[in-house]
Amino acid sequence: MSRRDAIRMTPEEVQAFLDGRHTMNVATVNHDGSIHLVAMWYAVLDGDPVFWTYGRSQKIKNLERDPRITALVESGEEYAELKGVELVGRAEILRERDDVMAIGAAIQERYVAPVTDETRPFLEATGAKRVGVRIRVDRVVSWDHGKLG
Repeated sequence: MSRRDAIRMTPEEVQAFLDGRHTMNVATVNHDGSIHLVAMWYAVLDGDPVFWTYGRSQKIKNLERDPRITALVESGEEYAELKGVELVGRAEILRERDDVMAIGAAIQERYVAPVTDETRPFLEATGAKRVGVRIRVDRVVSWDHGKLG
């Protein structure tokens, strides 16, 4: 067994890791071919990673031109603790308000607090100029250095 095979996560381990409370680094392709890389909070809806962002953001401009996207979720401070999941695929931009607000609510509940009658107006105001992005994953690369023993 190769070292690469030894540290690869199982599909269940990948899902458990993505279900954790991490930050996702999102890479899109700029008009000049350089990479635009930003850190985003995210959620997983219907099995797909999703995030929301301003509709006029650079990442949305990039995805409108070229839907290719790569995302990295990682953790660990010491070498033996390093874990990560790279998701390579295509972005689907979601503009329907219900879709966008579902993503916003999932992110709020994951990172901040449950959505309540008191917090819903804030969530709706926050989401007024946002769109959603669903990552349709084509390839997953994962590693867990804790498996090295």
